[in-house]
Amino acid sequence: MDLLTAKTIVLGCSAVGAGLAMIAGLGPGIGEGYAAGKAVESVARQPEARGSIISTMILGQAVAESTGIYSLVIALILLYANPFLNKLG
Repeated sequence: MDLLTAKTIVLGCSAVGAGLAMIAGLGPGIGEGYAAGKAVESVARQPEARGSIISTMILGQAVAESTGIYSLVIALILLYANPFLNKLG
């Protein structure tokens, strides 16, 4: 197999891997939307606890968003700083 074909295969597989990594962005989006909805329900039931509810919600959403950010970093590495191309020679 010549080098051009090998690079094409690596780039194609890296693009597919980057797309699959971005599927991980669905989980945090759904989870954060659900948490925000429940926080609104809680504030509607207990308006006096608004500050505590919102700060807890924001902390939880920040933790949930980290998985989406990790998947974005992996996708960007595969697309732009591909470590597998250096292994071809």
